[in-house]
Amino acid sequence: MLSRTASELYWMARYLERAESLARVLDVTYKLSMMPRHSQQQRDLALPLNLTATHELFQQRYTCFSMNNLLNFFALDSQNPSSIYNCIETAWNNAHAVRGSLSSEVWECINATRIDIRNLRHQGVDNVGIDAFFDWVKERSHLFRGAMFGTLLRNDAQCFIRVGTLIERACATAQLLKVKHQQLNNDPDPVREYYRLDTLLRAVSAREAYHSIYRQPISPETVTELLVLREDVPRSLHACIGDLVLQLEAIGSQRAKVPHRLAHLLHVELRFSTLDDILAQDLSTYLNNFIIKINELADSIRHTYLEAL
Repeated sequence: MLSRTASELYWMARYLERAESLARVLDVTYKLSMMPRHSQQQRDLALPLNLTATHELFQQRYTCFSMNNLLNFFALDSQNPSSIYNCIETAWNNAHAVRGSLSSEVWECINATRIDIRNLRHQGVDNVGIDAFFDWVKERSHLFRGAMFGTLLRNDAQCFIRVGTLIERACATAQLLKVKHQQLNNDPDPVREYYRLDTLLRAVSAREAYHSIYRQPISPETVTELLVLREDVPRSLHACIGDLVLQLEAIGSQRAKVPHRLAHLLHVELRFSTLDDILAQDLSTYLNNFIIKINELADSIRHTYLEAL
């Protein structure tokens, strides 16, 4: 497959996954904003700004720090490169460039999503309904994956789409868990701790999985184990990297030794680590190291597969 085609497919998938991840983060931030006012509330509301490093741009665009302005900024603001609107626009541009590599169902899904979000931008989130908007973003992402799994050939095109999705998902889970851990450390209130952990599980669609596996009250330690080490939880770090290894092996290439080695090393670390290993070095330190490694892996994939020789 041509490097340019692989690159477009990879980034199409990353931006679609990024839009869904951002919708999930905004959803839990919106729910946290409904809690009784407390000293850490502004820190809770700043979660999407911390994850996307867009504090400065937000301050340039809006004079007042409020949940309503955050929603406008991250949902449909065309001046914010990290907004859901721009993620979908960019994904559409990537898909349009390699339309011949996509099935008609996958293309129609992405095209319809772009048309819908342009209409939503004129209506505004408030007119559509905040919860309805978040559900719409997640449903469109689910529909894309369903069309991709159900209609694309099991070839390199699908593998590069999966690689992009898994890299983005692993980054999102690690960043979200890291920021949530910092929030918990800065506010020891047990009620807010429970609510923050519950919303974290909801953000990664793992609340039901948690209660099915542990059958005990939510705690920071068990949530960490679930989202880092459990291979059977779809958005856990272990699940993402395990699947990523399989996709890279399916793609192959004589010059792919570096990304294969980095992916396998990361997978082995997750497979054989224990919760005690993670907590012994502090969760923030562990997640920072993971983010560095996943970025190195992403760079290696880009140099190996996505850039023309």
